Amino acid sequence: LALKKEGIATYRYDKRVVTQMKKKKVDPNTSFDDFITDARDVVAYFEKDKRFSKIYIAGHSQGSLVGMLAINKNIDGFISLAGAGEVIDNVIVSQIAAQSPGLDTIARTTFDKMRAQEEIVEDVNPYLMQLQGPQMQPFMESWMAYDPAIEIAKLKTPVLIINGDRDFQVSIEQAKILHAAAPSSQLEIIEGLNHVLKKVGNDDIEAAKSYTDVNFPIHPVLIEKMVAFIKE
Repeated sequence: LALKKEGIATYRYDKRVVTQMKKKKVDPNTSFDDFITDARDVVAYFEKDKRFSKIYIAGHSQGSLVGMLAINKNIDGFISLAGAGEVIDNVIVSQIAAQSPGLDTIARTTFDKMRAQEEIVEDVNPYLMQLQGPQMQPFMESWMAYDPAIEIAKLKTPVLIINGDRDFQVSIEQAKILHAAAPSSQLEIIEGLNHVLKKVGNDDIEAAKSYTDVNFPIHPVLIEKMVAFIKE
């Protein structure tokens, strides 16, 4: 709604597995490349729509990498929202280290095995089954194949990188990695912005509510930065 007020039309969608989960029919063969295909299809659709003079891609979290890979020469700009700068296995290991020291070493070993061998890794720690279980490995490997820093460096379109100092899932260091890989990009670290793009204070318990409470507002500075970038 905030972007609409500025005369900016938006089309938003979530990854295909969300619909699959709602229907309780998750396709085990879904890969990260399917997300890229979906994004490219969306772009191709709007490229044919004469109502729009410019197209910008904004990707949030995992969608940041998807968005980079969906960009073609007709895209006018790219916005990374809370996007990782490292390959996903490195990001996950860092997240585990912050929450469960010691388990990160086990996770690292399993990821290294996944990268080194073609067959499924069977000896997975029970606490890591949701991330590294045999059923998850094909998808994770398809995701691990892409390095965000390498992909963003390829972009020739203007780039805006946004992260928040209250984002505990994707740290501001990740945004800095992206910016270092694409020095001509614009980097914005927004005070009070969390991973779900809400404005929160320093109370962690209160901030956690923003993930489910629709009354938490989208951070106004986020909107300001996006609008300014698109209207440049």
